Amino acid sequence: MGGPLGAIIGRYPSATATGGGGEDAEQRGGGDSVNLGIIRHDRRCRDLAFLVLFAAFWVAMIVNSSFGFNQGNPLRLTYELDYKGNVCGDRHGNPDVHELEVRYWMDPNQVYQSGLKGSKVNLADAKSICLMECPTPMPDALNFVCDYPEGDIKLSVDDWINRDYDYFEFLTPDMRNSSLQLQGPCYPVIFPSVNVYWSCQYIARASNVSLKNWLNMGGAKIEENMLIDKTIHKAIDARSAVLKRYVADIGKSWPVLFVCGGLLPLFLSVIWLLMIRYFVAAMTWITVVLFNALVISVTMFCYIKAGWIGNDPLTVVIGESDPYVHISGREISHLHAATVLMTIIMIIAFLSSIAIVRRILIATPVLKVAAKVIGEVQALIIFPVVPYFILTIFYMVWFSATLHLFSSGQVLRNDCSTDCCTYDLKLGKVNCDNCCGYSIHYTPHIGIAILFHLFGCYWATQFFMACSSTVVAGSVASYYWARGEISHDIPFFSVVSSLKRLLRYNLGSAAIGSLVVSSVEWVRFILECLRRKLKLVDSARESCCGKVTSSSSQCCLGCIDWTLVSVNRNAYIMIAITGKGFFKASALATGLIMNNILRIGKVNVIGDVILFLGKLCVSLFCALFAFLMLDTHKYKSAHNKISSPLVPVLVTWALGYTVAKLFFAVVEMSIDTIILSFCQDAEEHQGTAQYAPPLLMETLDEQGELQRLTQGP
Repeated sequence: MGGPLGAIIGRYPSATATGGGGEDAEQRGGGDSVNLGIIRHDRRCRDLAFLVLFAAFWVAMIVNSSFGFNQGNPLRLTYELDYKGNVCGDRHGNPDVHELEVRYWMDPNQVYQSGLKGSKVNLADAKSICLMECPTPMPDALNFVCDYPEGDIKLSVDDWINRDYDYFEFLTPDMRNSSLQLQGPCYPVIFPSVNVYWSCQYIARASNVSLKNWLNMGGAKIEENMLIDKTIHKAIDARSAVLKRYVADIGKSWPVLFVCGGLLPLFLSVIWLLMIRYFVAAMTWITVVLFNALVISVTMFCYIKAGWIGNDPLTVVIGESDPYVHISGREISHLHAATVLMTIIMIIAFLSSIAIVRRILIATPVLKVAAKVIGEVQALIIFPVVPYFILTIFYMVWFSATLHLFSSGQVLRNDCSTDCCTYDLKLGKVNCDNCCGYSIHYTPHIGIAILFHLFGCYWATQFFMACSSTVVAGSVASYYWARGEISHDIPFFSVVSSLKRLLRYNLGSAAIGSLVVSSVEWVRFILECLRRKLKLVDSARESCCGKVTSSSSQCCLGCIDWTLVSVNRNAYIMIAITGKGFFKASALATGLIMNNILRIGKVNVIGDVILFLGKLCVSLFCALFAFLMLDTHKYKSAHNKISSPLVPVLVTWALGYTVAKLFFAVVEMSIDTIILSFCQDAEEHQGTAQYAPPLLMETLDEQGELQRLTQGP
């Protein structure tokens, strides 16, 4: 196995135990005697090529994010474009529309024509402007919505708003005649409309009074078909529009993400570590019970927002609306699907908890070993705060760049073949040349930039996790190979020593380890996307063989991913102990595990299950608290209204799980490092570990405590 590990990070057995080992240790340690403690191993930098690759990746991430900050405008994710290409709600528009956030289509006939099959008219080319709120017909008269005031209309934008966008009485005879032909600048308000995600959706229920007055004035015929309702709803409910709203929800709910995804998991994780330190015997039961309670609570909140329990369902309408008008959306369908999924998870979680009840006792002894290590090397509880703050800063910049990248398309005039004419106030006449509207055009390289940005987040997260795990492993290994004599042989800041070794020698190894896991995860993600796309394209002819092949490939990739994560974790331990490169350390760790699989398997697996449930407890508590914060008035009305709590809650859960994983790695890596060190120690000394603490010897004694715990009644 490449020599005794005691010479690498720890100390040799005494001269009496090894017959001169102490003298040899003194010579190898560069003059340090055995009594001085740690023997420093002659290490060197490993996996430098991958460190250079990681540095190049960071440069590319900065360039990629700079493109987003330069080209993007997060307002485009929430608000739409008017017929001039202005983003509603943007103070840099022409005119200034920073108070006008709702898009309104002025000509109902254009909306109707755009919904006809084979029509050359597209809804994106129908004339729309930005308003403060959706107009409704007056009960006893006909009101108008007129174009932005300019040219011969001597009104300011504020006066136009105060007049409810109606200056029909100021029109010249030519303007009035043009308006009666539905060519502007003023258009009648015949249909009521409701604000659906900042676009006014017509309700195909014409006002009889308004329509009668319009026809009496000699106005053009207006179609009353239900198609005007469905056409706008189809545009609002398009997949691309829903995706933009989901991304916008992340930006709107940033206080929730900061509190529930940042501060709360930090507090809960530290509390959990302290409880492991002082109440380890009860923590296994507390974790299992709390996990089930949190799963049930989150599922109930999903039922409430889905409208299946209570009277507070998710709504797509912003502001007040007619209670007899029901408008659905993809967000509601997605929330229903998530509720069903959470129900299934809740049932599986409850049944799994019952199944492992008899095995829970096995986790207690191994957690006691980790608790003893944490109690001795007390800096381990504090150390995860360092990578936590680094990740916090990284995520803040990354989320901001994400919002800008997703909104970094170009606003360009559409290339349309629509035959239409509208009154141009600047020209003072009807103009038939500029009928095309504006749209945000996304080029293929923007999609590639977004995918690279998402991959970069995952790789960076895995890298910081790898660095944290390696530092913890180095500290715990120092504790083990010093026979637990912490007060004499290992300083309180052994974590700092381990951190220095990582920064000086092993950053490249952390880079390649995190890259391997990230790459496999992304291969799975890409294949899943391709599978779904092919299923949508050719779902009718999908053969049984194709289904089996697809499911088998997904299963195999999942197994490979799980194996790599496990191998990586143990590789980081051997990197911290031996200073070897990633691939050599992986081989050493795998060999140790395979040689001792029966000895450590039962204890380690149950311990990992309890720790996994603990991480889920922290993340589920964060998700539950996010649900509570998002259920306040701030996020259910006006500018901060989110389209659905689903994405913010999922992001909060992911952030909470990441932070919990960062802190729980202290216990996880402590257990794995102690066990791997024990295995190596036993191999070096003919099956009898010389450095193991008494508590660990008792835990891993196959003929004693472990055998008694694993036997059923």
